[in-house]
Amino acid sequence: MTYSVSPIGFVRSCFKEKFAIPRQPQLAPAARGVLELVAPFDQGDAVQGLEQVSHVWLLFLFHQALEEKPRLKVRPPRLGGNKSMGVFATRATHRPNGIGQSVVKLDRVEAHRLFISGIDLLDGTPILDIKPYVPYADIIPGARNDIASAAPQLIDVQWAESALQQAHTHAQRLDEPLVELIEQCLAQDPRPAYQTPAPEREYGAQFWDLDVRWHYPTPEQIRVLEVIPVSA
Repeated sequence: MTYSVSPIGFVRSCFKEKFAIPRQPQLAPAARGVLELVAPFDQGDAVQGLEQVSHVWLLFLFHQALEEKPRLKVRPPRLGGNKSMGVFATRATHRPNGIGQSVVKLDRVEAHRLFISGIDLLDGTPILDIKPYVPYADIIPGARNDIASAAPQLIDVQWAESALQQAHTHAQRLDEPLVELIEQCLAQDPRPAYQTPAPEREYGAQFWDLDVRWHYPTPEQIRVLEVIPVSA
């Protein structure tokens, strides 16, 4: 038996590529985006009452990780990317039906769009449904997950002086908390856990319309090297 679903909207996100996106929502509060609704959900009636809600659950498609053949086991980044585990014991992007869920902060509601933050969603992500977060039901005292019992340990993020100035300049242009976004995302240490970075190797990721470059002076520290517009 098969079913078909259609997106009710798409996310316009600060994350333009998968690398450096936080592996869970709420880890980078400065990560912002807009959920733009499509017809017939863009008339206002569908979001009436959401102004009374601080957070929402988003059900979405991992549209860049869809696969024809289901995976029974995956290698979650939390375990270093070199240990396999049953797909249903993880939140890996390789899902049987490509469906993910995130709880995000609802900053503002308009008739045809929702302004959201604390996101972990790639630009263009198709949204399948929106559900209000209900604290008394969604917070479960005593719940446990022995695989991921605590948030990942953060790595120290430092800046080259020129890169910090670039970030402040572009933050004013974008009217976005760019410095905080970069620090919060890089502090999660986006590189694969099994990889020991050499100091001379540079890494990069795109935030909004900017290319952010960094390296690891030591394995326990990141230094942002430059924040420049993405080349055409």
